[in-house]
Amino acid sequence: MNTISEATKLNNGQVLDIAYPIRLYNKDGDEVYYEAANGFWRKWAYNEDGKVVSVEDATGCWRKREYRDGKEVYYEDSNGYIEDNREPAEIEKIEKE
Repeated sequence: MNTISEATKLNNGQVLDIAYPIRLYNKDGDEVYYEAANGFWRKWAYNEDGKVVSVEDATGCWRKREYRDGKEVYYEDSNGYIEDNREPAEIEKIEKE
């Protein structure tokens, strides 16, 4: 992923003067992107209930979650940790898609 400073670099090589840290929010006021002056970034995704369903950052770390009826039923991260509390029928449906 390109950082905002990389994405806004002009054709002549000049870089726009951007004030850090950069924070972007969705329409619900949830932070969806953060970038520090050193190039570190993090981004979040939310479900319709406002719960975080994924996070990833510049170091390659990430986390994913699934919810059913407001409760977390699945968690997985870039370290290989998985906690799966979904019903067997839900798992089978996802694997067929």
